[in-house]
Amino acid sequence: MSSENQELKKAGLKVTLPRVKILQILENAGDHHMSADDVYRTLLDQGEDVGLATVYRVLTQFETAGLVSRHHFEAGTAVFELAKGEHHDHMICLETGKVIEFVDDVIEQRQHQIAEEHGYDIEDHNLIIYVRPKKS
Repeated sequence: MSSENQELKKAGLKVTLPRVKILQILENAGDHHMSADDVYRTLLDQGEDVGLATVYRVLTQFETAGLVSRHHFEAGTAVFELAKGEHHDHMICLETGKVIEFVDDVIEQRQHQIAEEHGYDIEDHNLIIYVRPKKS
Protein backbone atom coordinates (compact mmCIF):
# COMPACT_ATOMS: atom_id res chain seq x y z
CA MET A 1 0.00 0.00 0.00
CA SER A 2 1.42 3.42 -0.94
CA SER A 3 2.27 6.02 1.68
CA GLU A 4 -0.48 8.30 0.31
CA ASN A 5 -3.08 5.55 0.77
CA GLN A 6 -1.90 4.96 4.33
CA GLU A 7 -2.02 8.69 5.15
CA LEU A 8 -5.56 8.99 3.79
CA LYS A 9 -6.78 5.93 5.70
CA LYS A 10 -5.07 7.11 8.90
CA ALA A 11 -6.88 10.46 8.51
CA GLY A 12 -10.19 8.60 8.15
CA LEU A 13 -10.61 9.41 4.46
CA LYS A 14 -11.58 6.96 1.74
CA VAL A 15 -8.80 6.39 -0.79
CA THR A 16 -9.89 7.89 -4.11
CA LEU A 17 -7.84 8.75 -7.17
CA PRO A 18 -8.36 12.54 -6.85
CA ARG A 19 -7.33 12.47 -3.17
CA VAL A 20 -4.23 10.41 -3.92
CA LYS A 21 -3.22 12.66 -6.84
CA ILE A 22 -3.74 15.87 -4.84
CA LEU A 23 -1.81 14.50 -1.86
CA GLN A 24 1.06 13.51 -4.20
CA ILE A 25 1.13 17.04 -5.67
CA LEU A 26 1.32 18.60 -2.21
CA GLU A 27 4.05 16.15 -1.14
CA ASN A 28 6.08 17.00 -4.26
CA ALA A 29 5.65 20.74 -3.64
CA GLY A 30 8.24 20.64 -0.86
CA ASP A 31 8.32 24.00 0.91
CA HIS A 32 6.18 25.58 -1.82
CA HIS A 33 2.70 26.66 -0.68
CA MET A 34 0.08 25.92 -3.32
CA SER A 35 -3.32 27.48 -4.00
CA ALA A 36 -6.23 25.34 -5.16
CA ASP A 37 -5.68 26.81 -8.65
CA ASP A 38 -2.00 25.73 -8.53
CA VAL A 39 -3.06 22.19 -7.64
CA TYR A 40 -5.72 22.22 -10.38
CA ARG A 41 -3.26 23.43 -13.05
CA THR A 42 -0.76 20.76 -11.99
CA LEU A 43 -3.46 18.09 -12.35
CA LEU A 44 -4.30 19.41 -15.83
CA ASP A 45 -0.60 19.39 -16.78
CA GLN A 46 -0.46 15.74 -15.69
CA GLY A 47 -3.45 14.92 -17.90
CA GLU A 48 -5.76 14.23 -14.96
CA ASP A 49 -9.49 14.83 -15.37
CA VAL A 50 -10.30 16.40 -11.99
CA GLY A 51 -12.50 19.48 -11.71
CA LEU A 52 -11.63 22.61 -9.78
CA ALA A 53 -14.61 22.08 -7.45
CA THR A 54 -13.20 18.64 -6.58
CA VAL A 55 -9.81 20.19 -5.79
CA TYR A 56 -11.43 22.70 -3.41
CA ARG A 57 -13.52 19.97 -1.78
CA VAL A 58 -10.54 17.63 -1.31
CA LEU A 59 -8.33 20.40 0.12
CA THR A 60 -11.08 21.29 2.61
CA GLN A 61 -11.38 17.61 3.57
CA PHE A 62 -7.61 17.42 4.00
CA GLU A 63 -7.67 20.51 6.21
CA THR A 64 -10.48 19.09 8.36
CA ALA A 65 -8.58 15.81 8.68
CA GLY A 66 -5.39 17.64 9.70
CA LEU A 67 -3.39 16.65 6.61
CA VAL A 68 -2.89 20.22 5.37
CA SER A 69 -2.76 23.73 6.79
CA ARG A 70 -4.50 26.62 5.06
CA HIS A 71 -2.93 30.10 5.06
CA HIS A 72 -4.15 33.43 3.74
CA PHE A 73 -0.93 35.24 2.79
CA GLU A 74 -2.03 37.34 -0.14
CA ALA A 75 -5.11 39.33 -1.06
CA GLY A 76 -7.77 36.72 -0.40
CA THR A 77 -5.88 33.77 -1.90
CA ALA A 78 -5.70 30.70 0.32
CA VAL A 79 -2.61 28.54 0.02
CA PHE A 80 -2.03 25.08 1.41
CA GLU A 81 0.91 23.13 2.77
CA LEU A 82 1.18 19.66 4.23
CA ALA A 83 0.74 19.70 7.99
CA LYS A 84 4.17 18.76 9.25
CA GLY A 85 3.20 18.41 12.89
CA GLU A 86 5.64 21.06 14.05
CA HIS A 87 4.88 24.74 14.44
CA HIS A 88 6.62 27.24 12.20
CA ASP A 89 6.06 30.84 11.19
CA HIS A 90 6.29 32.57 7.82
CA MET A 91 7.93 35.54 6.14
CA ILE A 92 6.45 36.72 2.85
CA CYS A 93 8.51 38.77 0.40
CA LEU A 94 6.29 41.58 -0.87
CA GLU A 95 8.28 41.86 -4.10
CA THR A 96 8.54 38.21 -5.14
CA GLY A 97 5.79 36.50 -3.13
CA LYS A 98 8.36 34.01 -1.85
CA VAL A 99 7.33 32.27 1.39
CA ILE A 100 10.12 31.62 3.90
CA GLU A 101 9.37 29.26 6.79
CA PHE A 102 11.22 29.72 10.06
CA VAL A 103 11.26 28.65 13.70
CA ASP A 104 12.48 30.98 16.44
CA ASP A 105 12.33 29.84 20.07
CA VAL A 106 12.76 33.39 21.42
CA ILE A 107 9.71 34.63 19.48
CA GLU A 108 7.68 31.63 20.67
CA GLN A 109 8.65 32.19 24.32
CA ARG A 110 7.87 35.91 24.12
CA GLN A 111 4.40 35.28 22.68
CA HIS A 112 3.61 32.93 25.56
CA GLN A 113 4.90 35.50 28.07
CA ILE A 114 2.71 38.22 26.56
CA ALA A 115 -0.38 35.99 26.66
CA GLU A 116 0.35 35.03 30.27
CA GLU A 117 0.86 38.67 31.30
CA HIS A 118 -2.66 39.35 30.04
CA GLY A 119 -4.10 36.27 31.77
CA TYR A 120 -4.34 33.95 28.77
CA ASP A 121 -2.96 30.67 27.48
CA ILE A 122 -2.22 30.46 23.76
CA GLU A 123 -4.36 27.87 21.98
CA ASP A 124 -2.96 28.55 18.53
CA HIS A 125 -1.27 31.35 16.64
CA ASN A 126 0.01 32.28 13.23
CA LEU A 127 2.86 34.76 12.77
CA ILE A 128 3.38 36.23 9.31
CA ILE A 129 6.09 38.82 8.70
CA TYR A 130 5.90 40.76 5.43
CA VAL A 131 9.37 41.69 4.18
CA ARG A 132 11.24 43.38 1.33
CA PRO A 133 14.83 42.70 0.24
CA LYS A 134 17.33 45.09 1.78
CA LYS A 135 18.54 47.86 -0.49
CA SER A 136 22.31 47.70 -0.96
